[in-house]
Amino acid sequence: MQFQEITDKQWDMIEPRLPKPTRTGRPRADDRTMINAIIFVLTTGCRWIDLPVRYGSKSSAHRRFQDLQQKGIWKKILTHAIKYAHKQNK
Repeated sequence: MQFQEITDKQWDMIEPRLPKPTRTGRPRADDRTMINAIIFVLTTGCRWIDLPVRYGSKSSAHRRFQDLQQKGIWKKILTHAIKYAHKQNK
């Protein structure tokens, strides 16, 4: 499977499902960049340490993925994406 960054239409589906940034602390890395980084690793099978520089910090991307996993958000995003794709194919 070849990696492609998410489209604007895909981002419009994903963005509302992400948690809102906290008001305190250090600003988090760009959400869309982090989602693309996560999808890059999951699609290509590369190690987090081999994540291309254009996706920013590999540790930030990995932490974001773990956070989304632990909170069940990643599963909700994927479930919605599968339902959407299924609807489009009918």
